This record gives sequence, C-alpha cells and structure tokens, in this order.
Amino acid sequence: MYHDLKHMVWWPGLKKEVIEAVSKCISCQQVKGEHQRPPDLLQPLSIPIWKWEEVAMDFVVGLPRSQQRHNVIWVIIDRLTKSAHFLPIKATDSTDKLAKIYVDQIVRLHGIPSAIVSDRDPKFTSRFWQKVHQAFGTKLKFSTAFHPQTDGQTERTIQTLEDLLRLCVLDFGGGWETHIPLIEFAYNNSYQSSIEMAPYEALYGRKCQSPLCWYEGESRATLGPQLVDETTEKIKFIREKLCTVQDRQKKYYDARHKKIEFEVRD
Repeated sequence: MYHDLKHMVWWPGLKKEVIEAVSKCISCQQVKGEHQRPPDLLQPLSIPIWKWEEVAMDFVVGLPRSQQRHNVIWVIIDRLTKSAHFLPIKATDSTDKLAKIYVDQIVRLHGIPSAIVSDRDPKFTSRFWQKVHQAFGTKLKFSTAFHPQTDGQTERTIQTLEDLLRLCVLDFGGGWETHIPLIEFAYNNSYQSSIEMAPYEALYGRKCQSPLCWYEGESRATLGPQLVDETTEKIKFIREKLCTVQDRQKKYYDARHKKIEFEVRD
C-alpha cells in the first residue's frame, strides 16, 4: 500500500500512518495468517537466469466447493519475477487432467520451464507426472512439504493468497472462485520488497496500466534493441536484488538459529 501511494501522494510520516492504518484495519487483522519459524538453517536455491525458466508449485487445499465444483487452487510461481497464476482445480483431478491444465495455462503462455520446485505431493511424484516432465525435458527439484528452508517463496505466496481470499469473501461475499482473477491481478501488481518492484513490471518491463498507474503508451514506447537492452538490464537488476535478499535472510536467520541452539545446549 505504501509503495503504491507514494507514487501519487506523499507527506512526512506517510509510511508510519500507513502502518498504523493497516494495524487498525479489522479486515486485515481477521485475514492475517500465522507464520511459523523454520526449524533449520536456510538453504536458498540458485537464482534463475530468465523469466519463467524455473517455477515453483503448490496446492491450496481444504477450500469449500465452488459453483464450478472446484475445491483446490493450484499456485504456480515464476521464481525470478515472482509473477503467479492461481488455477482453480478439483482435488479429484487426475494427473492427466493436471498435465493438460499445465500445458493449457502455463506452457501456452510461458513455455516449458527448465526446472520445477515442488514438495513431495503424490500428484507430482507419481510415475505419470515424472514421465510428462521427462518428455518436456524438465527437471524436478523436490523439497519437503512444510519445509520453507529450501524455498519459502511458494508458502509465502500461498499465505498471501489465503489472506486475500478471506478478505474478498468477508468484504464482498460470494464464492471464492469468482474472486480469483482479480486476486491474481492484485498479487502480480503488488510491490515486492525482494525485487523492489511488482511482478508484472519485472515480467513485462513496465508498470501495469491500472487506475493506480495510468501512463501514455506512445510517449513510453520502446522498440528494437533498446527494449532488449532494457529488459536484460532489468532482469540483471532483479537477480542481483534476489541474491542480496537471500544472502541477508540466510545470514540473519542462521546467526539467530545458532544463538538459540547454543542457549539450548547451555
């Protein structure tokens, strides 16, 4: 909210007032999720080279059945730009159905990733699912379920998605699935501190046209090699920011974990 507002208005103490407003917002407090501390040292994954080259996947389960009879959200995230797709599915969908949805909704838009980060969900580890990715030439990187040390990005995105779902249902009513498109839009256009921009801007090289960011398309048109150079520089900037954030996060967490472990031993 602060990063969206400061581009339009500013006054001394704006950030402090935004924090206070959010802390007093009943809806924000109702939808706020709990965050558990990881039990071991952080083991961050390498930063991807390009957009949608590596993706992370997980499921949001336990949802009430929608009018379309969906009760699960399949969360698929680009590990570099943090842009995400939220796909409503059924818990009973077969691996054949999931593979078709994946091709229709992800491969169609972004191509085939070189690697996928996933927990050990049976649907991902099944023989058919592995054969599908083997045919694509995709390598699966497994992480333990509920184990954010390797890559907490998916879990953090799911927490945000769950908060937004609860907020929309509380404020607007209706079924959760009707809110998914706008929730995905809102998430992909929200400022991410790790890359210092919104996922949409990281993915497409410009801010999304919305009521919060109107711009003149012709005045900012960029063509030819200049667009390629600017996009490449932006990707380089994003990767540097992600590396910095990962290093700082690991340094602080590991130091704190070792201190707690030493106190426990004493």
